[in-house]
Amino acid sequence: MKSLKVILGAFLICTIFAFSSGVDKVPQKVKEAFTKKFPTVKKVKWEKETATEWEAEFKMNKVEYSANFLEDGSWRETEHEIKEKDIPKNVKSTLTTTFPDYEMEEAEISETQNGIVYEFEIEKGETEMEVTIDPNGKVVKHKVKN
Repeated sequence: MKSLKVILGAFLICTIFAFSSGVDKVPQKVKEAFTKKFPTVKKVKWEKETATEWEAEFKMNKVEYSANFLEDGSWRETEHEIKEKDIPKNVKSTLTTTFPDYEMEEAEISETQNGIVYEFEIEKGETEMEVTIDPNGKVVKHKVKN
């Protein structure tokens, strides 16, 4: 009976390794692009976002970040949460006047090749929205989440 448990245990471990080895590996070009953009970051958690895009989650200066790269190493976006006090006054003013009575659930800065925008998750009652506002205070995008 003891040898059967050992055999079953070994089989289970081999099965786990067999399935985990099939997990997609981060392409070298993506790793190199990340290291070039964030040379001081040592600890990174990778996830495959889509068939062609990878997301790195990491900390810099005690702040949690995420950065997305295409498989060819092209950088797409970096974002991190910010505190309400760090939102520029004109951006916050646009948010509160355009979406009155909504409560802010999350605020992030998103940087892309096109520049920086502020992204918010807000809600009022059962309605949740995602709102993007540029640094000049213009609403770039908003959509109701289902």
